Amino acid sequence: AARHGLPAERVLLTAGAAEAFVLLARALKVRRPVVVHPQFTEPEAALRDAGHTVDRVLLRAADGFRLDPAAVPEDADLVVIGNPTNPTSVLHPAAEIARLARPGRTLVVDEAFMDAVPGEREALAGRTDVPGLVVLRSLTKTWGLAGLRIGYVLSSPEIVAELERAQPLWPVSTPALAAAVACVEPAALAEAERAAHGIAADRARLVAGLASFAGYGVRVVESAEGPFVLVRVPDATGVRRRLRELGYAVRRGDTFPGLGGDDWLRLAVRDEKTVEGFLTALTTALTAHPRPPTHQPR
Repeated sequence: AARHGLPAERVLLTAGAAEAFVLLARALKVRRPVVVHPQFTEPEAALRDAGHTVDRVLLRAADGFRLDPAAVPEDADLVVIGNPTNPTSVLHPAAEIARLARPGRTLVVDEAFMDAVPGEREALAGRTDVPGLVVLRSLTKTWGLAGLRIGYVLSSPEIVAELERAQPLWPVSTPALAAAVACVEPAALAEAERAAHGIAADRARLVAGLASFAGYGVRVVESAEGPFVLVRVPDATGVRRRLRELGYAVRRGDTFPGLGGDDWLRLAVRDEKTVEGFLTALTTALTAHPRPPTHQPR
């Protein structure tokens, strides 16, 4: 609460941001939830598991996966969007997201990767002037603490109370609580800001290297702002398999709604040495011919 300048009743600690999606789906009474895609798939999965019929707003590659607030149905009473969005790495302007707010609508903004953005530009965390706003934060991305399961919700006291009533007892472990305190201390916030600037420099190096593969049909979604980039690659499945054989794991894109087909990969931003090695491996993966089958059918 102190970290975002809010009273404590506007904050709810959760077992990672993923638990918050489940609580929202189970606790809030909604008629028409809408998820803006492509994005992290767990919010929609949680809503469907809770018995909701979910509508999708699919942002288009031709538009750089930028948000068009007018594309969201006016009668949607719950809207979920990521910022910066996983897997596109697009950072939507806070003012554009705020335009989605309506009386009677819950606006859920997943800011799990916002601390990887220098200065947390376009963050809505800490805002109390946007009606129905729910901001989700994770403390495990920058610090590599996924196994501890620690995140939090920022919202009105009324919504926080509703979510808390649906939450199991003792959802956050003592080690996770200790990590939460450590990760929001001034020294930690300064370290995270330095890391965000480092990520930006490493991402620029990665994007510049990927530009040299344009002749192979490789295209990077522009204006990436997160700790990953989304890349269009012909025969993404084959390239992903060959990269794995060369020691580099990349995220497939076809499981994200709106990224159908076999031409999307999400690449994590890494340090200079790792990026150089990856680009060398990508050269091999793009130029190598698929291996012949180990046996011929009779």
